[in-house]
Amino acid sequence: MIQSMTGYGKAVVAFKDKKISAEIKSLNSKQLDLQTRIAPLYREKEMEIRQMIATALERGKVDFSLWIERDAGVEATPVNGALVENYYHQLKDLAGRVGIPEPQDWMSTLVRMPDVLAKTEQVELTDEEWAAARQAVVEAIEALVGFRRQEGAALEKKFNEKVDNIERLLAEIEPYEKARVEKIRQRIVDGLQQIPGVEYDKNRLEQELIYYIEKLDISEEKQRLTNHLKYFRETMRDGHGQGKKLGFIAQEMGREINTTGSKSNLAEMQNIVVQMKDELEQIKEQVLNAL
Repeated sequence: MIQSMTGYGKAVVAFKDKKISAEIKSLNSKQLDLQTRIAPLYREKEMEIRQMIATALERGKVDFSLWIERDAGVEATPVNGALVENYYHQLKDLAGRVGIPEPQDWMSTLVRMPDVLAKTEQVELTDEEWAAARQAVVEAIEALVGFRRQEGAALEKKFNEKVDNIERLLAEIEPYEKARVEKIRQRIVDGLQQIPGVEYDKNRLEQELIYYIEKLDISEEKQRLTNHLKYFRETMRDGHGQGKKLGFIAQEMGREINTTGSKSNLAEMQNIVVQMKDELEQIKEQVLNAL
């Protein structure tokens, strides 16, 4: 089954007083284009994280985030009480010595003093915490891959519908193809008869008509297009990682359809070719999303 390059995954893992969250999104791209936003504590593991993502996703425009949320009670910044008391006495003594009024709101003044609110951060990543963070990364990637598979199934269904439509339209050309030989012949004869005083060799006319009809023959184009449609289906069944190949096959299908249109020389056939082009264009648009 093919996979889409569009996907989303998120995972949250609890570790002590923390919630470790990993989120990953992907869109279509010719290659792997990975952007990461990683909490400072886990940045030493960025290369390992990138390798995990590259192995699992292969290609696509990928946006990855890994961050930490702490419990509100634990997150509260500690107040340095001894330092607050020291600032209080110093400011009170200074106000008395220089004759300036003391602050009316001591608390507001004191909490703005340097280092009163001293937040301590963990500076080393333990193996246990990295194991929890790595689990979040793995689960987020797995969720995205699952999303890609679902989108890929929808793409495969869409592709099969479009290929079926092109095959049906190709079959509709055949009756017109047989009738156009006589129409072309009659049109040429009528044109000659409208020119006064013109005589022509009927045998030579038939020879020229045969040559002309052979130049407009689309048997080879029809056969090649049929083969391309069959190959497109087979490639879809090969599994994911076939997006580029499907794009190349679609290009070849387009060449045969265009050549068929240029050789049609009949309005009914050209109308069918236009419908085939429309179906193929929808394949080309969606194949860009296939991994």
